[in-house]
Amino acid sequence: MSKTKTMYVCDYCGQESVRWVGKCPACGRWNTMKEMHIRPEAPASPTARMAMQAAGNEDGHNRSRPLPLADIDATQEPRIDLHDGELNRVLGGGLVPGSLVLLGGEPGIGKSTLVLQTVLGLKERRVLYVSGEESARQIKLRAERLSPYGPGGGRDKDVDSTGFLLVSTETSLEQIYGQIQETCPDLVVIDSIQTISTEGVEAGPGSLSQIRECAASLLRYAKSGGASILLIGHITKEGSLAGPKVLEHIVDTVLQFEGDQHYMYRILRSIKNRFGSTSELGIYEMRHEGLRQVVNPSELLLSDNREGLSGVAIASAIEGVRPFLIETQALVSTAAYGTAQRSTIGFDGKRLNMLLAILEKRVGFKLAQKDVFLNIAGGLRVTDPALDLSVMAAVLSSNVDTPIDTGTAMAGEVGLSGEIRPVSRMDQRIGEAQRLGFSRILVPQHNMSGINPKAYTIEIVPVRRVAEAVRELFG
Repeated sequence: MSKTKTMYVCDYCGQESVRWVGKCPACGRWNTMKEMHIRPEAPASPTARMAMQAAGNEDGHNRSRPLPLADIDATQEPRIDLHDGELNRVLGGGLVPGSLVLLGGEPGIGKSTLVLQTVLGLKERRVLYVSGEESARQIKLRAERLSPYGPGGGRDKDVDSTGFLLVSTETSLEQIYGQIQETCPDLVVIDSIQTISTEGVEAGPGSLSQIRECAASLLRYAKSGGASILLIGHITKEGSLAGPKVLEHIVDTVLQFEGDQHYMYRILRSIKNRFGSTSELGIYEMRHEGLRQVVNPSELLLSDNREGLSGVAIASAIEGVRPFLIETQALVSTAAYGTAQRSTIGFDGKRLNMLLAILEKRVGFKLAQKDVFLNIAGGLRVTDPALDLSVMAAVLSSNVDTPIDTGTAMAGEVGLSGEIRPVSRMDQRIGEAQRLGFSRILVPQHNMSGINPKAYTIEIVPVRRVAEAVRELFG
């Protein structure tokens, strides 16, 4: 019998070492080296052979051979329509056949709800749903509650007729491959990867060795012509995906499902995507009967009671390919203690400090002895630099306790010298503000070269510097 070898692997970057070190030599992080037990096996391990057999390779050997680049067929393979516009957009147009997708998020945020709700609508596909955390009865009760089969779904509500969805509560990877060979599914869902284990690794489920070996085996199955695989993963208290960092390197796509459990909104982001853009964003609203797609986030993120309120500014932002208007809220008050506080929700705290320094240096507002609190309404986390102008406007509005006209929107990046820098896709930002009934929008002067003001009914106000924007907003 082969002797088991001990290795130390960085939990963050996947760097391997034959001995334990306090600081990872690759990424420089401390106390991230975790012990792993590796048992050398034959070139084709039993798990690898089972993966290829489940994919249709009967003898369990990989017959792939090198091909000249000119002989490789590069025609785009049709994607699997998941009947969910938000999920399709984040994936880049749908699920790629033979791909391995990892969905992560906090406990109770709605990962299993999103996946089960999606596969319930795939009547034209055979789906194998493997759950290591819930019983088959729990999954059945949840399926009866979710749309489109739950209350208010408006379609067939008899989940007993969903013969395309097969449910398994197996946690052994070898047994799962056996079920795959029997059922021949088009899509395999594993909830969650931390509960699956293989006999080829002498470690408990959820360990670094098990997660890495199981994920690598599932990747071999998917790439050998098997079904697409959707993995659900846990995250740590720091907010990163649980398990070795190499797990994110193995999979094709990493999706992050985030949001505050006390709010109804959920955000689906693409952290890694080999088949599409990572700048896409999907927005859902959590309801009792499941997750509802938010097709028009602007109307959802804007409140109707802004009249007469100071510290509120409306920004025209873009995430991925979709523009939307978002409410920026600020509160400026005298520091109760010796040191002024700077607190942000949904916005970069370091960037807020930079904008406050620009206000003090270029505009003349003294904020060093005042607390500044900033919030992006709706629980969103936005990284668009076009929010700079609205953040500064909201801070000034709260500082002087003067409300901004509710019909005014703005978009612009602020430079260190106080200039308003141009931002991308200004025509879409202006069009979204006009569609929602705004009467005026402040834009960078440099963006006016590619804009025809006569094509819009909204008033377009170009500004060069922060001081000009202040005069336009407050007179």
